[in-house]
Amino acid sequence: MTDASPDSPLARLKALGLALPAAAAPVANYVPFSRAGNLLFVSGQLPVSGGVVDPAHKGKLGAGVSLEAGQAAARLAALNVLAQANAAVGDLSKLRAARLGGYVNSAPDFQQLPQVVNGASDLVAAVLGENGRHARFAVGVAQLPLDAAVEVEGIFEILE
Repeated sequence: MTDASPDSPLARLKALGLALPAAAAPVANYVPFSRAGNLLFVSGQLPVSGGVVDPAHKGKLGAGVSLEAGQAAARLAALNVLAQANAAVGDLSKLRAARLGGYVNSAPDFQQLPQVVNGASDLVAAVLGENGRHARFAVGVAQLPLDAAVEVEGIFEILE
C-alpha cells in the first residue's frame, strides 16, 4: 500500500495492530484474483498464516469450534482477501468492497453463520472505512480445504 495518510487503509490496519500478510500463492488450478473491467474478483481465502491453518481455525462450527474462534478465522481469511486485493491493485485506498462471501464449515444444525462471517465484514469495514460497506452472503458447508473453519471471497470495485 502506498497511501500513509492518517485515515488510509494502511493507517487503519496499523491502528488495529495488523499488517497485510504476503498474498498466498494458489494451491490448485486457479488464479488468486481476476480483473474484469473495474471489478476485482478475489478467490476464496482461508485463515492461513505462514502457509498453515492454525489449529484454532480448523474444524466445524457447532461441533467443537466456538463462535468466537469462527469469527477470528473469518477475520484472518478477510485479511488474506485484502492482501490479494492489494497485490492486484497496489493500494487498498483504490478499492470499494462490493460483496463478500463467507463459507462456514459447520455442523448441520449450526445457525450462527451470519455472526461468524461478521468477523470478515467487520474487518473489511474497519480497514476500508465507508468503502468497506458491502453486500454479503454466508453459507454453511459440509467441508472446506485443509479443514479450515471459514473461507472468504471478495468482489471489489476499482476506483480509478
